[in-house]
Amino acid sequence: MATAEAAIALGALTVVFGLVLAGIAVVVDQVRCTDAAREAARAAARGQPQLAERVVAELGPPGARLTVHVDGDLLAAEVAAAPAGGLLPGAVVRASAVAAVEPIGGPHGQG
Repeated sequence: MATAEAAIALGALTVVFGLVLAGIAVVVDQVRCTDAAREAARAAARGQPQLAERVVAELGPPGARLTVHVDGDLLAAEVAAAPAGGLLPGAVVRASAVAAVEPIGGPHGQG
């Protein structure tokens, strides 16, 4: 009987360990989305949308998507991704950052 109980306990322990690892992966992906959104907002506000996309690809979790909205002098960048490499179906981590749009060019049209 002790063998069957040990097998059940090991199975339960494996499930709990898997859930803890998935939770840690979600937190890491959330932090990566936050970092990517901040840097993408800064790049896009400087008029460098290609750099913003590249930053999200490098800093964000795999499969991260960038959405940029401009409202007057403010630019909002949102980064969203499936956490833990898609192991949690339907879950999405997202972060956004806001930056002031910077004027392009100097007083004489120089950058």
